[in-house]
Amino acid sequence: MPFLFNKYYHFRDIIFFLGEGLLIFFSLLVVDWMYQGDFMFGMNVFKEIYRAGIVTVIFQMSLYFFDLYDLKNDLSLTVTATRITQAFGVGCIFLGGIYYSLPEMIIPSKVFWTGYLIICVMILLWRAVYYFILRKRMFVQEIVVLGTGRLAEDISREIEGKQDSSYKILGFIGERKTIYNPNNAPFFKDLNEMERLVPGKHIERIVVALDDRRGTTPIKKLLKYKMQGVVIEQGISFYERVTGRLLVENMEPSWIIYSEGFSLSRWQIMVKRLVDILLSLAILFFSSPIMLLSALIIKIESAGPVFYNQERVGNKNVPFKVYKFRSMRQDAEQDGGAVWAQENDDRVTFFGRLIRKFRIDELPQLWNVLKGDMSLVGPRPERPVFVEMLAETIPFYQIRHDVKPGITGWAQVCYPYGASQEDALRKLEYDLYYMKNLSIPMDLLVVFMTVKTVLCKKGSR
Repeated sequence: MPFLFNKYYHFRDIIFFLGEGLLIFFSLLVVDWMYQGDFMFGMNVFKEIYRAGIVTVIFQMSLYFFDLYDLKNDLSLTVTATRITQAFGVGCIFLGGIYYSLPEMIIPSKVFWTGYLIICVMILLWRAVYYFILRKRMFVQEIVVLGTGRLAEDISREIEGKQDSSYKILGFIGERKTIYNPNNAPFFKDLNEMERLVPGKHIERIVVALDDRRGTTPIKKLLKYKMQGVVIEQGISFYERVTGRLLVENMEPSWIIYSEGFSLSRWQIMVKRLVDILLSLAILFFSSPIMLLSALIIKIESAGPVFYNQERVGNKNVPFKVYKFRSMRQDAEQDGGAVWAQENDDRVTFFGRLIRKFRIDELPQLWNVLKGDMSLVGPRPERPVFVEMLAETIPFYQIRHDVKPGITGWAQVCYPYGASQEDALRKLEYDLYYMKNLSIPMDLLVVFMTVKTVLCKKGSR
């Protein structure tokens, strides 16, 4: 099974992505061959492959940035066609910039636009077939969920509540309860009853999702299935693989203690620090004109300093001062204590709202990264008053302070802006997943996903 940072990716989805890339790539090559003929195409074949490859990468990146690889929810072909047109339009703008810089990479107009039309038709047909596969739940793995409590319901919601799920629940083992079960999977008293009522059904995976396993886990029966080649998996581990987060409320301390991950070698720590410094300097260099212009506008728009600093809780619970561009009125909290930022917060200035949308207000935190207070990627640093409150009510909350906080993070790119205790719990689930799978490639993936988050103006308030 293909995994990336302990998250499972179904072969069906990989084939869909690679197949779409091949359609774009070979559509251009075939059109080029038709216009040039065998001899001229053979003479320039490597150049044409390179050109088609650039278009393929740019177009697929555009599809990604327009959320066309996020298929959790059902999309009509009309909506898909509209968004494909928008995505490819943006892709053409980027290609224009590449062609301006590298004229030798320009594809002749008649070849490009003929290929473009063929690509649009082929991609739409390809997606129509894939949508049919998703709706019919084809090529999915059937699983049995041992349990009918909260953990079982959380797993069912993640499997049955998403169109692109790679799994299908064959049945629940346990007392019949009212849980999330949109496809009406049957309930069985125990595994023996399931074998009797569904004879000959091949079970591939059993997910043990008992809220209280003491004295209730059918060890002998599970061992028998294990010896028959059936995969037996803990519910929390299964949930981690399909969601990219840890289910904090169902975790025992022993699960964390015996889990792999949650650590970096000295060499990895050194490389992570070096990457932080180099990327921070590069971002500061390229963003300096934007930062200077922002500072000027902030000073003109409202009274008060350009920057504001605020105490946050850092690595090992050591407090530090975080720096940002001021996006609120100077007297934003004079009427009371610390409060979370809300949607359409009237304390935010007009320009402050703009720089928040594009995360420009976060750029001064690069100084915190260079100082060593923060990393580019890590859990979001919170104010001491919030940390004290959340640590009392949310299990394992203090663990997030065992790594440096970050300007961006897995939680920030996977979950919208948090402004409540419930949001803090959901974000912690992503933070702990990040800490468990902490690595340099993971950091680079988060940085890449942050670009999409910023350009699409997601998760800001």
